[in-house]
Amino acid sequence: MIETSLSRETRKPTTRISTGVAGLDDILCGGLTAQRVYLVEGSPGTGKTTLGLQFLLEGVAHGQRGLYITLSETADELDAVAQSHNWDIGKITVFELANDNSLHPDAQQSVFHPSEVELGETTKNVMDRVNELKPLRVVFDSLSEMRLLAQNPLRYRRQILALKQFFALRDCTVLLLDDKSNSPDQQLHSIAHGVISLEQIAQEFGKERRRVNVIKMRGIKFRGGYHDYILQTGGLKIFPRLVAAEHYRQFETHISSTGLESFDQLLGGGLVAGTNSLIVGPSGIGKTTVSVRCLLTALERGEKASFYLFDEGLGTFFTRSASMDMDLRPYVENGQLAIQHIDPAELAPGEFAQMLRDAVELNGVQFIVIDSLNAYLQAMPGEHFLTLQMHELLSYLNQQGVTTVLVLGQHGLIGEVRTDVDLSYLSDTTVLLRFFESNGRLRRAITVIKSRTSNHMLTIHELQLGSGGIIIGAALEGFEGVLTGLPTYRGTTPMLVEVADEER
Repeated sequence: MIETSLSRETRKPTTRISTGVAGLDDILCGGLTAQRVYLVEGSPGTGKTTLGLQFLLEGVAHGQRGLYITLSETADELDAVAQSHNWDIGKITVFELANDNSLHPDAQQSVFHPSEVELGETTKNVMDRVNELKPLRVVFDSLSEMRLLAQNPLRYRRQILALKQFFALRDCTVLLLDDKSNSPDQQLHSIAHGVISLEQIAQEFGKERRRVNVIKMRGIKFRGGYHDYILQTGGLKIFPRLVAAEHYRQFETHISSTGLESFDQLLGGGLVAGTNSLIVGPSGIGKTTVSVRCLLTALERGEKASFYLFDEGLGTFFTRSASMDMDLRPYVENGQLAIQHIDPAELAPGEFAQMLRDAVELNGVQFIVIDSLNAYLQAMPGEHFLTLQMHELLSYLNQQGVTTVLVLGQHGLIGEVRTDVDLSYLSDTTVLLRFFESNGRLRRAITVIKSRTSNHMLTIHELQLGSGGIIIGAALEGFEGVLTGLPTYRGTTPMLVEVADEER
């Protein structure tokens, strides 16, 4: 037994290095601790090989020699992966133990096949290659082959420990790739300095969802939990889970007009910067139209804005807005407004949150409309997660001083209506739209049922939509039960009949 004692003077200084994936560095609060051994586990197709290549290419960019040791893939297969991402891995040495084919032109190595050699011989050849090249970054792909060679857990653990101690003495930062089985390998978890788990979840409809979880990381702070990522041309793109408390900044609170004096009065002055307003109502009631009116007024003030459209097609959206004297195309053309049509079947929630962050932090967006939350719900695995995600997202936007308008559709038209999920408690202001029947006609009503920032009006008003835009009439005095859809008139002046006569 060899006893060692490390004083502060003899201890190696700990430095942090980039993984080559900006989002993962963010989750790790700065990257990996250098000269340590890490386990990257995941099922086939999660991007382990891609992450390993990104890690080595990041080293090449900083003048660090990289070595890719492969027992499961050939050099040609690795080159094909690199070409799919438009990468040049010519400066990465590939040590291939998969077959008898010609090896990488930069490497002079022996050829082994897992079924034909003992585990000890394989380990020795890996060590010899590392001693020869003296790389600072190493990727070992994969441990599943080593596990098969070991034949028993004790021998496998001893070989992994031997590799770990060997790499530690040679200033290498190592990623050990492992195919994740049904149950995690706790032996590897205990040996590795850190464990990064990649997952792929198949959806019943739409694109598969991928997420990463840092299970363990010794000696450094990291952001726990699951984080969405996508595998695209260019490698892994990880979207760190949004934590609103990490992004607070000072801003000046001010009240802005919606563009409708009557609506401003209902709201108690207008929309307040750093708050969110939820517009709730059944399909066809005018939720999008009201939100577009608020958006257009913000654009006319010179604010930059983003509109995230889940439900409606862009062509229909532009045509309908223009027909109501709210033409948005000039603002799209000059870059002041960005309208993005979102397909919830192809979008991970973390990716959507990152889109909003980029709009605010990179493009200086001050006004955001999300239409609608119903479609966004479909991208989530359940209501509970949607509520948590929206809480962080809205808190972040509020702390950035952004004015946010949210649209939430309800099921039903007249009478009983319901929503997929109740998000009203997350909103600072809630505007309720309702259909109601009167004098043989279908009409619309609008009221503000909640405002945390102003003394809003509690009256119910008729809402009219037409080629001239939006008209909010006087309070529906004398009517009872408007919000139920079947009101009773108890007044003396038939105001709605007069309005109908003017329209005819």
